[in-house]
Amino acid sequence: MRPIRLPEPPSGAAGMPEIFEGGVNVVRRAVVIGNGFAGAENQCLGLVRALGLSDRQTIYRVIRPSGGINEWLHWLPLYLHKIVDHILRQLLGGSRVGLVLRGKRVAPSTFHTSGSIGLSSILEADPRKIATLARETFDKEGPILVVACGRDTVSISSSIRRLAPDNVFVIQIQHPRTQLNRFDLVVTPRHDYYALTASGQKEIPRYLKRWVTPQEPPGRNVVLTVGALHQADPVALRVAASAWHDELDPLPKPLLVVNIGGPTRNCKYGADLAKQLVASLHNVLKTCGSVRISFSRRTPRKVSDVIIKELGTHPKVYIWDGQDPNPHMGHLAWGDAFVITADSISMLSEACSTGKPVYIIGAEHCKWKFTDFHKNLHEKGVVRTFTGLEDISNSWSYPPLNDAAEVALRVREFLAERGWSIGR
Repeated sequence: MRPIRLPEPPSGAAGMPEIFEGGVNVVRRAVVIGNGFAGAENQCLGLVRALGLSDRQTIYRVIRPSGGINEWLHWLPLYLHKIVDHILRQLLGGSRVGLVLRGKRVAPSTFHTSGSIGLSSILEADPRKIATLARETFDKEGPILVVACGRDTVSISSSIRRLAPDNVFVIQIQHPRTQLNRFDLVVTPRHDYYALTASGQKEIPRYLKRWVTPQEPPGRNVVLTVGALHQADPVALRVAASAWHDELDPLPKPLLVVNIGGPTRNCKYGADLAKQLVASLHNVLKTCGSVRISFSRRTPRKVSDVIIKELGTHPKVYIWDGQDPNPHMGHLAWGDAFVITADSISMLSEACSTGKPVYIIGAEHCKWKFTDFHKNLHEKGVVRTFTGLEDISNSWSYPPLNDAAEVALRVREFLAERGWSIGR
């Protein structure tokens, strides 16, 4: 009797039965829930990019009522803020008082990123619609990876998981300050747990502890990072190096890049820091070939005005005027060293992913978890304090921070426990 030969499974992606492709066990698409702030949304996009799903992502955004009295109501939970806005509209209608109190309603904004393909607009996040999509398309397209970041996204992402627990894997970036079992995975910086440390217990007033920190140490579904996630990976930097070659390559070297953020409640400063920065930059200019300075949207006029007045006409110094195209990625790619204000965890994290010298200025104005973050960077040897005594031509290096890639590895491990994997 001849042996029976089973047919070989078809080769190639076309016509591949689900049993050979992984079928519903393969994650091939991602949903990003944003809050309108670049620092938060960039973290989501950075993780999706590290997982290889940036060309299969859909972005939704939590949209709060804006304008008028709404600017004073952002402390309210999102659902309550929307209820108040609805009541004002019903009661006051188109009256003059109503227009003043409610302000102009802002439509979903356009969103562009260097790592996105085919994105033109943002949809408003509706957890029921997203959960329904996940359930109805699961058998054909498999599960959805949901990645969210920011306080306003917490209720949205947790609702999606509650409504479609078998069809989604929900990742919340930054500690949500709520029960962590509402998410499949929480990705948060180590310094978010600062108030639970011995130093934090001494420094943070007792009455504030419940508001500024998690109440329990990180559980199993928590992944700790050094800093913020971002999209400045080696591939993105190579692309930026090519795009900015003609403008930045001819500049005299070494090129010092200065990124200036803005004061926060835990990093308070003003024109005093700007004057300190100007004095220190004047001291190191003789060891620089050129200097490129950028302000963020948070930089107050009293800070930028000092720097523009003192350095705006210096032949070695170029100050970006805030107009597109934004040179930030080009600066990361071509900069030989960086000076960054201590308030910006995102900008520090991006610069520290390059392996090039990074100097912090203004750390003495910071407290609590920001101080812990700076301390951690110093201990890892990735940053130094900017004193104005540096010789910028003397370079130094370190193993680049790679939080996004490390988190992506952990995400794959957690998915594998469920029997899922990341696919194309």
